Amino acid sequence: LMCLCRKQEHPDSASLLSHSTCVRMAAKANQTPSAHFVLSGFSEQGNAQVVLFVVFLVMYVVTLLGNVGLLVLIRLVAQLHSPMYFFLSSLSFLDICYSSSITPRLLWDLLDEGKVISHAACLTQFYFYVAFATSECYLLAAMAYDRYVAICSPLLYSLSMSSGICALLVAGSCLAGLTNATLHTGLALGLTFCGPSVINHFYCEGPPLFALSCTDPAPNELAMFLMAGFNLAATVLAILLSYAAIL
Repeated sequence: LMCLCRKQEHPDSASLLSHSTCVRMAAKANQTPSAHFVLSGFSEQGNAQVVLFVVFLVMYVVTLLGNVGLLVLIRLVAQLHSPMYFFLSSLSFLDICYSSSITPRLLWDLLDEGKVISHAACLTQFYFYVAFATSECYLLAAMAYDRYVAICSPLLYSLSMSSGICALLVAGSCLAGLTNATLHTGLALGLTFCGPSVINHFYCEGPPLFALSCTDPAPNELAMFLMAGFNLAATVLAILLSYAAIL
């Protein structure tokens, strides 16, 4: 309102402020910070919520059982104690963590009419979702490199992919994920959320969360665009080069 009044009284000076800047300034001045969010979910119809709950519960249980079964099998069978299965077990573990960062909360919200999530819980979910997703991408690139060494340099495979090197590749993948998540979550902590607190999603993802900020989220959006592009390009390029060398 203050911006609109100044625009009428001093049109030349007010033109320096964009309309979006005025709106954000007015929202920040007139509204108190939001302490919680509401996840919109999939549907407001009760019957659909129950059906979706059953579907996602079955999918989640199958995912957990499959990955836990693979972890136990690799652990118990001595013939599977090789670099390839070490990477597979690490991927199974990350898959359990990744799905568990989203699905339990989703199942709870499908049965809860309020679908309210606190600011801290939302950013926590955002952090682990980004960390595990990024780690999986880099781990898949490491697995492609493992196959390249196994096929193209079989005589040097045991030396090139020793247990120490495999552990470093997995640790590096996790470090990349944690670094990426820390960057984005740290930037998100600098945002102020006020006014409408409904996240148009079923979990706390970046763009829907940034859309609720009454401060300028441009740095967050730019960082997410650049880091997502870099991570995607680096991992896809590593995978393509590994399999191109094999062919």
